[in-house]
Amino acid sequence: MDKYEAFKRDINKLIGLDLSSYKEKQMKRRIASLVSRNKYKDFDDYFIGLKNDKKLFDEFINYLTINVSEFYRNPKQWEALDKIIVPKLKSENRGKLKVWSSASSTGEEPYSLVMMLSRFFDLKDIQIDATDLDLGAIEKANMGIYNEKSLKNIPSDLKKKYFEKVGSSYKISDDIKKCVKFKQMNLLKDPYPKGYHLILCRNVMIYFTEEAKAEMYHKFNKSLTDDGVFFVGSTEQIIMPERYNFEPVQTFFYKKKK
Repeated sequence: MDKYEAFKRDINKLIGLDLSSYKEKQMKRRIASLVSRNKYKDFDDYFIGLKNDKKLFDEFINYLTINVSEFYRNPKQWEALDKIIVPKLKSENRGKLKVWSSASSTGEEPYSLVMMLSRFFDLKDIQIDATDLDLGAIEKANMGIYNEKSLKNIPSDLKKKYFEKVGSSYKISDDIKKCVKFKQMNLLKDPYPKGYHLILCRNVMIYFTEEAKAEMYHKFNKSLTDDGVFFVGSTEQIIMPERYNFEPVQTFFYKKKK
């Protein structure tokens, strides 16, 4: 067994993260750069360091989970969510919508959801479940402070209403933060929660193998209500969605096959 294979096995035993489910070449290169940057001689040596140094371990998890996000990322898709998907879901489900942001990163996606849903519901009736593997990203999300660049796509009325300028950064309103419940979750391993009217899994599937994606699509399908909608990223259209019991509603939006 080569050293990277042994490293993958040891990481899976240590934290239950199966690196084999990620694209091999890309992941190996990312981890090798960490090994080199931290001046460890090889993967074996680096793994020993990870077990003994919390700061090194946190850096490893943070580096694995690619946190590049912004509010209302891919605005045209958010427009479809706002104008077509949510009004239909609201009409079919009188009352609250159960929503899951499954790879919530540093919070931009679930907070965007709350702001958009605030046009349809009172804030007290909005609850988003948000999950991510990276505890560091969740901490940043709970802090709710963002740079100006990440706010570029937010509708101006919502930006004015829900953000306060703090130095050169922006702090999101506590009223929005209260509507999101963050929790750590490993999408490759943990059981998926059920009963959602809307699930977002955007800009994360590109890092997984086809086998891992297929398993996840089946799980997401089972997590939806019968009329629920699954929203994917702009480079992640599902090819032959019927294989996973999905059918398209709109580009990048899918529902359970009837």
